[in-house]
Amino acid sequence: MEILTFVLFISVGFALGASDRSFQEWLKGVRREAREAGVSEAVMGRAFRDLKPIPRVIELDRSQPEFKLTFQQYLDRMVTRKTVWDGRQRYREHKDLLNEIFRQYGVEPQYIVALWGIETRYGKITGGYPVIDVLATLAYDGRRSKFFRAELIRALKILEEGHIDVADMDGSWAGAMGQVQFMPSSFVTYAVDQDGDGRRDIWDNVPDALASAANYLSKSGWKPEQGWGGEVALPVGFDAEISDKIVKPLKEWRAMGLSGKGVEGDPDCLAHLVKPDHNSGRVFLVYPNYQVILKWNRSNYFAIAVGTLADRIAVQ
Repeated sequence: MEILTFVLFISVGFALGASDRSFQEWLKGVRREAREAGVSEAVMGRAFRDLKPIPRVIELDRSQPEFKLTFQQYLDRMVTRKTVWDGRQRYREHKDLLNEIFRQYGVEPQYIVALWGIETRYGKITGGYPVIDVLATLAYDGRRSKFFRAELIRALKILEEGHIDVADMDGSWAGAMGQVQFMPSSFVTYAVDQDGDGRRDIWDNVPDALASAANYLSKSGWKPEQGWGGEVALPVGFDAEISDKIVKPLKEWRAMGLSGKGVEGDPDCLAHLVKPDHNSGRVFLVYPNYQVILKWNRSNYFAIAVGTLADRIAVQ
């Protein structure tokens, strides 16, 4: 492991060493593109002041985890007694706001609070990386330069529009921003000014952050009152393939002998089986809203954690 870490350090150091010689030239091209997109010299001056690639960001982007969490380990880490308790507290604290958001966007409060909790522990852990520096680092690095360059231009536009100051524009090492961890492209498409102050502030403004999350789910196809699914027990000898390609109404799954929370919804609701890993043996029957959560994050672990936390938060 020490040798691997050393090699990775040398690799990252070499890449950034090369960038030190040409980074400013590369940045000139970004400036031209940003200028064409309507970003002012004043904003670019503030955003690019003392800008340098961040070696740790490259390391995180390239490295593989030492081990992969099992589904149960992930769920136990993300949905703890404290996470549930804090979620219920936030639900009660923001009940009027959440009900207003539900009426406006059709997304139940517990799902908004659950996403908030899974993403940033209700706004407590947002990443702490300077987003402009992160996006510039990843755009220059070359592995996914086109994607991150476009995100960088969008981030500059967000600054130009005055939604946040560059010093306060923090996020994850991958550039996801604020309390609901939107990439700049998601911000542009889904962020809303819920409190009407003229800014879409997903960093420090809870109404804006939560309404933006609801807007994302709503525009992605969320169906109110449908739920997301739940765990099921399979009958002895069950031999149907567990695949998202096999979709049946809940009444047919029940007729096949499945039982548990996952079959308790609308009998005509279409659903498919998900087995998040082969270690736990746990199986879930999930509905179309589950696919909406996957649009937010393409991970079965993540989507089931959000649904599980939402269910537990809803039990006040």
